Amino acid sequence: MAFAQITFRESLSDIEVCLASRSQQLYRMGFRSVVSHSTLADANSSRDWRIYADLAPILITRARILYIQEPMGVELEQSVYALDSTTIDLCLNLFPWARFRAAKAAVKLHTLIDLRGPIPTMISIPDGKQADVRVLDELIPEPGAFYVMDRGYVDFQRLYRFVMAGAFFVTRYKKGIQLNRLESRPVDTSTGLRSDHIVRLKLENSFKHYPERLRRVSYRNPEDGKVLIFLTNNFDLPALVIAQLYKCRWQVELFFKWIKQNLRIKHFFGNSANAVKTQVWIAISVYVLVAILRKELRLEMSLSQILQVLSVNVFKQVPVAELVANTKTQPAMIDYRNQLMLFDL
Repeated sequence: MAFAQITFRESLSDIEVCLASRSQQLYRMGFRSVVSHSTLADANSSRDWRIYADLAPILITRARILYIQEPMGVELEQSVYALDSTTIDLCLNLFPWARFRAAKAAVKLHTLIDLRGPIPTMISIPDGKQADVRVLDELIPEPGAFYVMDRGYVDFQRLYRFVMAGAFFVTRYKKGIQLNRLESRPVDTSTGLRSDHIVRLKLENSFKHYPERLRRVSYRNPEDGKVLIFLTNNFDLPALVIAQLYKCRWQVELFFKWIKQNLRIKHFFGNSANAVKTQVWIAISVYVLVAILRKELRLEMSLSQILQVLSVNVFKQVPVAELVANTKTQPAMIDYRNQLMLFDL
């Protein structure tokens, strides 16, 4: 117990030294007092979020060039994108404009990820009530590219736009879709494949919106035995590659997890829609900047490790390459951010 008390006091002392050092650095940079929460909230509310939404695509273009040779889990020459969304919960009392349910507020973060990286290429931030499938109206399909998405995006009128653009989609079969089987292809069941069928929509209204054939691939996941059924408009790739493409979709889930854990977009400075979108777009820009930094400096550290180094040394006028080199030769850094969270309980 005594050892625990000593360790805790030493940690407090380290934190005080760190905070004092940062205060001195702020003073040298021209800040004469602590920047208050309300000051940041006013800034986020008054500055148009489109400033940061315009900055992000510039960074994304630069990052995609750097990561163009990155492996993505499937050997394909074409571009492969994963589309998904995550819900950012908000307090209804503080964010009444984002009403999601009777006692809940939320916004959605729709993201299209280039699986070489992965780098976000399209971001949409509607309110929580908007159906996922509507984001397809904002997407401009790239000819020859593959788009992997969950069954929440199944809308045959919208999916037909991919066919017209010469692009390909891979999605999950949705319960209630009625299909007529036109052809059966042989499969190697030892790989987990169960069937590979050429099909056509059965209902007249669905066929009117999507008059072309579809391919239905059934696959049993060897890890949990779950059967997954995929729909695609590509008839040339091996059936197993179709299943592997859908598995790669989980990279967008990892992106959401990284953003929420490392950039803290659940705590917002400001309650307006402009403030929320501003902070989300800044978070996206920071993610891409760190990805660019990692590639240009040829760093072996993960994005999380690089971000931690930068957050600890944010006010030091030292080249990043030097900071990283010094970090490798020092003992493991104390994560002051996590320690300070003890006082927020």
